[in-house]
Amino acid sequence: MAALATLVWSGSFVTSRALHDSVPPVQQAFWRWLIALAAVAPFGASRAWRQRHLIRRHSGYVLLASLLGVALYNTLVNQAALTTPAATMGVVMAASPVLMALFERLGGARLGARRTAGLLAAGAGVALLVCGGSGGSGGSGGAGVGFGAGGLWMLAATCCFAGYSALLRRRPAGLGGTAFLFTTFLTGTVLLLPAQAVSVAVQGGFRPVPGTVLPLLYVGVASSAVAFFAWNKAVAVIGASRAGVVYYLQPVCVALLSWALLGETTGRAALPAMALVLGGVVVGAGPGRGSRSGSRVR
Repeated sequence: MAALATLVWSGSFVTSRALHDSVPPVQQAFWRWLIALAAVAPFGASRAWRQRHLIRRHSGYVLLASLLGVALYNTLVNQAALTTPAATMGVVMAASPVLMALFERLGGARLGARRTAGLLAAGAGVALLVCGGSGGSGGSGGAGVGFGAGGLWMLAATCCFAGYSALLRRRPAGLGGTAFLFTTFLTGTVLLLPAQAVSVAVQGGFRPVPGTVLPLLYVGVASSAVAFFAWNKAVAVIGASRAGVVYYLQPVCVALLSWALLGETTGRAALPAMALVLGGVVVGAGPGRGSRSGSRVR
């Protein structure tokens, strides 16, 4: 499940980058989640209605999960895609499993020396990326686009996704997976409504042509409904930090896809940065001695 989500999400970074000059970031996020909501509604709407009293009782938790995992995370990724190559975004996101472990530590779990070392290594890799820059657009070949503001947007997105993943282990008992997805997708879409209205008023809408509609369908159905269900299930079975170790596949997949589909090249600084980040993920997010397998299966 974690591998499926990781592979599908790799394509969403490339999609965000491909749409950066045709669909504004907020509008990408709004339509993504509206499509995802429609995709999951046949499976989750009735279950969410039956569990409405439980959802209301835990409304603060649902609101926070919706804000981090739906409204903020994807919007920040789309904002980063305006100036940041897809491969760079994938490298930065590869640090999220170590952050998941850190958030679990803040929640009372033991971090340990191994995960601390992983956090430091991944942080060094991101710092190298910040200082050295990475990647460029097709044909640039040279120094390419530096980390810059887009990389900072991705760091914020990484923190949001890691926080969301850590929250999954605290999902209220009895709240089913599809009901949770439908509720968070609906809440996140509502949270995006004011920003969507402002974006349309200021930036105008986008042309609904195959080049914009098909990528939005991909991120709405595959990267949202399918991938989030798979990821949430993986975290429920083995926990956020254990599921996060699979995430090291993502930078490689994103780099290959962005090279094949967008013609983006990877700068020299990105290679040692990727090695440090991925090494930190493998060391810091793997199962430690005496770790528990995760929360109950739902």
